[in-house]
Amino acid sequence: MASIFTQIVQGEIPCEKIFETDEEIAFLDIMPSAKGHTLVIPKLEVIKLEELPESLAISLMRTLQTVATAVSKAFDGIDYNLILNNGENAGQVVEHLHFHILPREKDSPAPFRNKIKYAEQEMQEVGARIRNYL
Repeated sequence: MASIFTQIVQGEIPCEKIFETDEEIAFLDIMPSAKGHTLVIPKLEVIKLEELPESLAISLMRTLQTVATAVSKAFDGIDYNLILNNGENAGQVVEHLHFHILPREKDSPAPFRNKIKYAEQEMQEVGARIRNYL
């Protein structure tokens, strides 16, 4: 069965899309640890980074850099974590390679400790704010 992320890629599940290329897609996390928490994934469904063909890994890193820059600028140059949980024992929950871009305010809690909820329509507003910097 296709991962939830593959279902997003195929348009079967909606998302707040931030950026898309032929090979990757970036979208807001539906259970964010901070406003602007964004996921960047390859469209090819692989579980671990080492399973991704080199050419797609290079492309993924370019997209990750582009989107991370936009996330930072959208929140006034905020610092951020880039997080990859590579496999189940590393904390990977969805079996589809994905990077987290996690904006970090001063004195913010360690990544993934706190969850926030977007207000109605706020996810779309945050998505538009980030896309503005692409």
